[in-house]
Amino acid sequence: MKENRKARRGEEAFWRDLTENWMDVNHLHRTILERKLNQNGLYRSQHQLLMYISDHPNQSQKEIARLNRISPATAAVTLKKLEKGGYIHRVADDRDNRCNQICLTEKGKLVVEYSIRYFSQVQQRMFAGFTEEERTRLTGDLERIKKNLTEFLSETEREDIS
Repeated sequence: MKENRKARRGEEAFWRDLTENWMDVNHLHRTILERKLNQNGLYRSQHQLLMYISDHPNQSQKEIARLNRISPATAAVTLKKLEKGGYIHRVADDRDNRCNQICLTEKGKLVVEYSIRYFSQVQQRMFAGFTEEERTRLTGDLERIKKNLTEFLSETEREDIS
């Protein structure tokens, strides 16, 4: 009986340590990226939209909000800050003058290019010493964890409704 409790505590400690390491890695990654982004005067949410606009040019503010799963008000505030900072500009839509297409400025393009290079450096350091097999296995494991958590979230949302 005593050994069983001791084993259980050992297993609980293992899962706690694993989860803490996971959270520490996430925090370190975010800190490294945010420190660099803040040098450009951008916050994470602004940078995320800037990168999205780079990959999806000429979309309306409404489309950007919908596809990024943020409220139209949040998109409006963030885009206004990006425009004020000189990272984006608005171009009237040829088909509908009530809509504007959001485009990167040269300054915005430079930040995106710099970010891509910096993200690559961070990734290379993060996975230094990992073999291709280890990276592949880790990718599969993370996809499985993501699937498990997505299912759990769905279940808890159904429970909340009931």
